[in-house]
Amino acid sequence: MYIIYALVAFLCFIGTSNGEDYDYVESYFDQKLDHINFVFYGNYTFKQRYLYNDTWWDGTGPIFFYAGNEGNIEGFWKHTGFIFRAAKEFKALVVFAEHRYYGKSLPFGNHSFTGGAIGLLSVNQALADYAFFLKSFKEARGAEKCPVIAFGGSYGGMLAAYMRFKYPNIVQGAIASSAPLYQVAGKVSSDILFQAVTKDFRDVSPNCEARARSGFAQLNKWALAKKAGYAHIVKVFRICKPFQVDDDFQHFLRWIRNAFVSAAILDYPYPNDFWTKFPAFPVKVMCDLLESAPTPVDGLREAAGLLYNVSKNLDCFDMFKEYMYCADPTGCGSGDDATAWNYQTCSEINLEGSSHGVQDMFPDLPFNTDMRDYFCYNTFKVVPRRDFMNVEFWGEDISTSSNIVFSNGNLDPWAPGGILKNISDSVVAVIIEGGAHHLDLREDNPNDPQSVRDARNFEIANIKKWLTEYYNKLW
Repeated sequence: MYIIYALVAFLCFIGTSNGEDYDYVESYFDQKLDHINFVFYGNYTFKQRYLYNDTWWDGTGPIFFYAGNEGNIEGFWKHTGFIFRAAKEFKALVVFAEHRYYGKSLPFGNHSFTGGAIGLLSVNQALADYAFFLKSFKEARGAEKCPVIAFGGSYGGMLAAYMRFKYPNIVQGAIASSAPLYQVAGKVSSDILFQAVTKDFRDVSPNCEARARSGFAQLNKWALAKKAGYAHIVKVFRICKPFQVDDDFQHFLRWIRNAFVSAAILDYPYPNDFWTKFPAFPVKVMCDLLESAPTPVDGLREAAGLLYNVSKNLDCFDMFKEYMYCADPTGCGSGDDATAWNYQTCSEINLEGSSHGVQDMFPDLPFNTDMRDYFCYNTFKVVPRRDFMNVEFWGEDISTSSNIVFSNGNLDPWAPGGILKNISDSVVAVIIEGGAHHLDLREDNPNDPQSVRDARNFEIANIKKWLTEYYNKLW
């Protein structure tokens, strides 16, 4: 372990996805290593990275806080343009905090993922990080009375809501976009994700779904021939390394399925490079590829290539590098960030989910309780605690909270696991027709549907109401 001895800051710069650029200062905070156990780590600290911009802040305005999620914080800065639009309007200071164990915020440096070091990665530890950071950040700037509004998308949206649940004394309101609170708490089946992906493709073209089903059926027929069948599949799909066992074939099917899931999640009305480069409306593009190919199997290959062969220069697909099997059936990516997310979905966050080929268009690919337990114990020597999120973060019983907007796009396959209707007068939901994964948090774009413009205005109106209430009580 190591300790921070000094605060380091330097000016950096990064562009948003749609053309406008926002400077940031990168800095590090002396964060406690363990907020929960007093014995083992005492007062040891680690470097928690954060980014901020005070261009519009007048010293009395609010602080808009992005609750960093499962990745390098710079990526979220780049793709969360809405927060800067709101900051200009409210004269707010913008700050993004990086989640422990992601990006550069590694509690044990290069040893953060070895042995038991990863055990300090949890939702509660991350929330406590944010609470202690915000308290110190405000004190350092004489901003103790400046209200904080939390923002977040996906897992970050969950964290933004949880901050309002757990630390209402620190966070006065939250914009929680595409936050599948019910799903991760085990209140709905994760199977619904693959059903929602199927609906996205069916709604573009019923023939698109039919072609995908037909392609998968043909692959299963070829696989019956085992070695000869697998060799044929490898040749048709241009897979780099041959496979000869059933587990490899199952991984191959998950690799294809992941391409469809990714397109549905990132089905934006303009080209984007959020975690891969996709054209506008990638679901429609995939459907066009499926329907125009000589055979359904060829269509599956071309559709998968939209994700895995962005450059169109690959000679073959390395499916074991392009898709990593983990405790999240939609994949975890690669590198340290992937290890961290894999651990989180092995410990607290429930994402068990299977496709069955009945209500969804994908092959029978299970990921159930027993499979998750086996995988997680063999990978991390832990067994998931399925009830933890439901009890610790309230499950469906969130009506006692306040000042939260939950937003979801009807195209987002994570939406069925989130809050889709108003819970109370101040815990409210907005549905974005034609919106994919946290589209509302992205910067304004000429191709945005009117629904997302309306959603952003709705969020602005709620922020204004929360701030007005806060300042009225303060004065």
